[in-house]
Formats: sequence, structure tokens, C-alpha cells
Amino acid sequence: MKDEWTRGEYTISTDPARLDVVVIHEFLTESYWASGVPRNVVKRSIEQSLAFGLYKGHRQIGFARVITDSATFAYLADVFVLGEFHGQGLGKWLIEVVMSHPNLAGIRRWMLATRDAHGLYRKSGFTELRQPERWMEKHNPNVYDSRDEAGE
Repeated sequence: MKDEWTRGEYTISTDPARLDVVVIHEFLTESYWASGVPRNVVKRSIEQSLAFGLYKGHRQIGFARVITDSATFAYLADVFVLGEFHGQGLGKWLIEVVMSHPNLAGIRRWMLATRDAHGLYRKSGFTELRQPERWMEKHNPNVYDSRDEAGE
């Protein structure tokens, strides 16, 4: 099912057919968290997530995706609004829509990682880890360096 929300000239949609993978890839490949990510990886990550596109008319200007089991856990990832649209409350609205999506109701634990948007996420109830000593990660920051250009 495809859901849509409208605010003035802006729309948020979960319709995968509307997503502009070129725009998403261009932003992510320049981001601090997904630098150099190949286009085929971006495409596959979208296909395996609940994705939200933010649009002005037909132009995609923002994005967020949720990796989830739709029952107990959700990881919010790849959230962005293009720079020229900052300062209009669109990021806050995008997060509000994501967090209120009916498929995500009742999620017990939400997670995300951010370097610089703590204030935005606090508005939606996110906090620092209460018990960071319980959490572990396996991080391979150079995973994309070993891929050939065919993966784009």
C-alpha cells in the first residue's frame, strides 16, 4: 500500500515508483555516513526497507528509510533534505510522518546514528543510549572501496 501526506506544495510518499534513485545516490555518496556507496547498493537498500520520499511537485528533495521487522525494532537511516530546502521544517515533518506510519505502530525500540542532527531527533523522542555498554557493532568503513565500478 502506498501512503501520501501533503503539506502545501510538498508531499511525502511511500510509493517506490516515485523514488529518484539518482538523487538519493548522489546525496548519499557525498554524505559522511555513506560516502562512496555504489548505486546498486542504494537501490537494494531501498528495496529492502520502508522508504519515504519527500517531494516538491515531482522533484525529490528528501528521503528517509526504515529497516524494520514491523513488530519490535526499527532503524531509521539515510535521512536527508536537500540543502536548498533547509529551514522550512521539512526534516521535522519527514521524521514525524515516518514515526507515525501505521506499519510502525507499537515498535518497541527505534535506533539511529547521527553526527550532527541530535536536536532534530530529540524532538521525536530519541535519546542517547541509556546503556551503551550493552551495545556492540561490527563496522566495515572501507567495504565500498573493494567494489568495482560495475557496482556504481
